[in-house]
Amino acid sequence: MADTTLTQRYVEVTAAALPLFCPTPAVSLWSAHPRVAIPVEKLGEATCPYCGTVYKFKGVLPHGHH
Repeated sequence: MADTTLTQRYVEVTAAALPLFCPTPAVSLWSAHPRVAIPVEKLGEATCPYCGTVYKFKGVLPHGHH
């Protein structure tokens, strides 16, 4: 029997991905859990509380609101 458990993933994102939500449209299991905001811009890295995916911001962190 194949292992069907979700494994932790690491995703690098840029300012173009903000605001960031998990799961992202690029995830094949996009309906695996409820959509949740990921505040990666605050600390430069954040983890999804549902699936454990680690998102790391690459580039210059934005200041203020758009």
